[in-house]
Amino acid sequence: MNKEEKLKITKDKLLEASAMLMENNDDPMKVTSREIAKAAGVQPAMINYCFGSREDLIYLTFAKIYNDYLKNADVEAILKEDLTPKDLLKRMHFVVVDCLVKHFNFTKAITNFVLFKRDLSQESFSYPYVMKHYAGRKTEEECKLIAYELSTMMQLIIFRKEDIKRDFGIDLDNEDELRKYIDMRVDLLLGE
Repeated sequence: MNKEEKLKITKDKLLEASAMLMENNDDPMKVTSREIAKAAGVQPAMINYCFGSREDLIYLTFAKIYNDYLKNADVEAILKEDLTPKDLLKRMHFVVVDCLVKHFNFTKAITNFVLFKRDLSQESFSYPYVMKHYAGRKTEEECKLIAYELSTMMQLIIFRKEDIKRDFGIDLDNEDELRKYIDMRVDLLLGE
């Protein structure tokens, strides 16, 4: 087995260990690098070597779960529907936010990374549909910012879902209320 194959095996072990620990911990912020490395059967330094940081590992662990979730949610079928760009954004954001709600431990763990450290130059999935919605009435930069605001606000709202329920009476664990909230956010940012 060559060095690249060994490194891939180590990365996979770390991703699996991270997923298991994050899903089974009441406070995912307390999952340490040492715990992840121990569960993976590797030295803690391998986290930084393979991923750069614990936060990057946790974000990539969630990204894998998220991509698997999208496959099961039949996103391809949604994209093939004859919907306006705004309605497509509502449907897609429901799928994304539903994943964040269902994997709330990860949402709590990655929110800081997503809001403050994620590479903003990477195009969001919303951007092309925001561009189509405005059809030249807004600049590319304005559309990118709207797409960014839409995704970051959704992330923050889910992070604070218990406070939202207590203070505003919106239960984001309830699919109907979640869908209603998403529709309201998209309408607010894209106009009715």
